[in-house]
Amino acid sequence: MIIESATPHDLANLLAFREEAAAWLSELGSDQWRRSYPADRLLATIEAGTVFMVRDGGTTAATITLTSEAEDGLWLSEELAEPSLFVNKLTVARTHAGRDLGGRMLDWAGDRAYRSGASWLRLDAWTTNEQLQRYYLRHGFVHVRTVTEGGAVNGGPRVSGWLAQRSTRMSSGHRLTDKTPSPAPIGSR
Repeated sequence: MIIESATPHDLANLLAFREEAAAWLSELGSDQWRRSYPADRLLATIEAGTVFMVRDGGTTAATITLTSEAEDGLWLSEELAEPSLFVNKLTVARTHAGRDLGGRMLDWAGDRAYRSGASWLRLDAWTTNEQLQRYYLRHGFVHVRTVTEGGAVNGGPRVSGWLAQRSTRMSSGHRLTDKTPSPAPIGSR
């Protein structure tokens, strides 16, 4: 499998991924991702070069967004002063579920963050999705705190405020063929 930068042509696929994930999460009893994500915001992240796609032959298997910008109101100013990259919208197609592709992508993101000079790989997860929180803990993340104040970027109350982080590190264990440009050093974006 290869990982490469998303292009605007991936927008429809990314929106479909999110709908598929929302339907699956609903079957599990979660309200995560029921509110649609604005396509224009997603397109802006693609154009910023922060969205990556995992391809398995001709099939798109997964996506991850990796950015140096934190969502407002989640991280403390002292934490934001530390060089970090933030994981967003990690989604694996149901056709590729159960293979720990998400874990491999997190290892790839940690390696990319390390190569950019970041000390931390950080994320925020759905506050009520305890299964997802346990998944991140199993992959080496440490819970920092849960933030419930504020609003979500796509409207409504904040629902994704379970904050976690892990140290960055070099890793080739992700076994993804990396076709992305070399990461820019933190602070040069």
